[in-house]
Amino acid sequence: MTVSEDLNFCFPVRELSNERIKMTPFKASTHSSPLCSIISSHPELWAHMPTGPFQTIQDFNTNFLETLVHHDPGMVSFAIIDKTKPPSTADEEGELAGMMSYMNSSSLHLCTEIGYIIILPQFQRTHVNSNAVGLLLQYALQVPSQGGLGLRRVQWQCSSVNAPSIRAAERLGFKKEGIMKWHRVFPGGKDKAKVHNGREMPRGSLDEEHYARDTVVLAHCWDDWEQGGRENIQAIMNRQH
Repeated sequence: MTVSEDLNFCFPVRELSNERIKMTPFKASTHSSPLCSIISSHPELWAHMPTGPFQTIQDFNTNFLETLVHHDPGMVSFAIIDKTKPPSTADEEGELAGMMSYMNSSSLHLCTEIGYIIILPQFQRTHVNSNAVGLLLQYALQVPSQGGLGLRRVQWQCSSVNAPSIRAAERLGFKKEGIMKWHRVFPGGKDKAKVHNGREMPRGSLDEEHYARDTVVLAHCWDDWEQGGRENIQAIMNRQH
């Protein structure tokens, strides 16, 4: 199945980069093959997400890119390129290190969310995640005169039992706002290697394998950005080697 490469996002999309990382709009024809060659054997990368895992390129293109991304004006996905690595088939400036998305975006409410974060195993606990998130934050929260979108809110949602994601978000300046209990159902969660919220299943549940997720909501807003958030992100990006 051919996946449309047209971007349907509600905000202008451009390539974002610094000396270590490049965020380029995800193209199925270029990025799906190298991504799927790794994620197909790492279902745990999707353990806390409402979609995935994906076993084949067609599965990923159809059920993630086509179904979730390309028809949603509030979502756009980026390929993360590690520019500290040699040129590759994925990009002439480096290696594919993962993917990341803006989602739940609104041009009316001037907000977005950073989500569907996939950092490939060999790039975890490196400079990749901090710099990729940093570039998306800078573009979202910088005022238009400085090349940004001038948004008021950037959200981060993750499972309440995904402690590494919560720690990463807080280190990058996101502030915890609350927990939504029983927020998501993971149908067939056991077979899909999903992680349950740790709570006892509701009385009368018909399927014990329909795992659930409690969702932690964090946000980095324009005033957080102006009151030290910008400098904090830049300092983190500068020291992430």
